[in-house]
Amino acid sequence: MKPKYIIILILAALAVIFVFQNSEVVAIQLFFWTITMSRIIMIGGLLLTGFFIGYLLARK
Repeated sequence: MKPKYIIILILAALAVIFVFQNSEVVAIQLFFWTITMSRIIMIGGLLLTGFFIGYLLARK
């Protein structure tokens, strides 16, 4: 297995552990909107967005 894939697997495992340890409900404010959601959904969505942007930038 290539070192690149090993690093990706390790980072993904750390991200999953981080997400499941932060499961409280939080309120997020953006301008005049307030959204209440589980921190798992927020962090997971941000991680997926970051992976997607990284994938698009690396494709060239």
